[in-house]
Formats: sequence, C-alpha cells, structure tokens
Amino acid sequence: MTATMDRVFKEALELPLDQRLTVVYRILEQSDDGLSSEEAERKWDGVIRERMARYDCGKAKTRPASEVFAALEKRLGE
Repeated sequence: MTATMDRVFKEALELPLDQRLTVVYRILEQSDDGLSSEEAERKWDGVIRERMARYDCGKAKTRPASEVFAALEKRLGE
C-alpha cells in the first residue's frame, strides 16, 4: 500500500461509521465504469444475491472474522 493510500485509509477509519460507509459507497459508485447509479445498484445487488446464494447452499469458502481481521492488520502493518 502506498503511503498516500495508507494515510487515507487511516484517516477514513477515524470517521464515524455512517461517514465511512458513505465514503465507501461513493468510491464504489465512481468505479462502475460510467453506469448510472440505478445500473450500478442493480449490478451490486446481483453480486450480493449471488454471494448469499453461494453461502446458503454451502458453496462459499468462509473464514472466521478473527482470521480476516488478523490478515488485514498484518497486511496494513507492512
């Protein structure tokens, strides 16, 4: 992670949860290759539904949250 990305990430984590989610939503909204917000929302809804279906039928590979957060912490600390 570059120094700038690391700084932005750390600053974003200091925001209240609702503001962090707004930032994430805005970034995702801008990364959908010119799709309208309705199209992007339908696209993400499809991705979410597909992932939920895979989880529900046991096809999704899962890990405990503690492992995920430990891996993120290690990765961000590098």
